Order: sequence, then C-alpha cells, then structure tokens
Amino acid sequence: MKQQEVFKAMADPTRRAILKRLQGGPLTAGEIGEAFDITPASLSHHFAVLKHADLVRTERRGQYIVYSLNSTVFEDLARVLMDLFPTKGKAGGK
Repeated sequence: MKQQEVFKAMADPTRRAILKRLQGGPLTAGEIGEAFDITPASLSHHFAVLKHADLVRTERRGQYIVYSLNSTVFEDLARVLMDLFPTKGKAGGK
C-alpha cells in the first residue's frame, strides 16, 4: 500500500465524498459527477488521484468507465491505523 498517496487522496473532502458514494456499489463517472458541482476536468483529476492511491478500481463497460471501491486498500489502511493507535490491553497499549 502506498500510504502517502492514500492519505493525500483521503485528505480532500470531494474525494472522500466520491468514496462515500461508491460505498453503495459501482457507479459510472457520470453517475458520480451528477452529485458534484465541479467541472468534468476537476472530477477527472479527483478520479486520477483516487486511482493512483489504488482506492478505486475502474472497469470499462462499453463507452462507460465504472468505478468501484478497492476494499483491500481500506483493510490495509485499517491495519496501519490500528498499529499506530493500539487499543488498551494490546501490546504497546496502556
């Protein structure tokens, strides 16, 4: 996992909102874009950052690109955070 890219991608509220929309399942770029008042170029930039961080996967279906969450990266991120902030009773916790 590229931690720096993941944290950079998740630092932006628009990208977090895109990820939140994808929790309901795969969506096309157009379906995602309907929820935002930004230019297609800006939306494309956000998609590129999310893809670079491997937070989303893409699949071409005809003329559409369908985006979905890459849950593996979120699982890896959760493990990293749990290691940074151990709970009480675990090794390193107080």
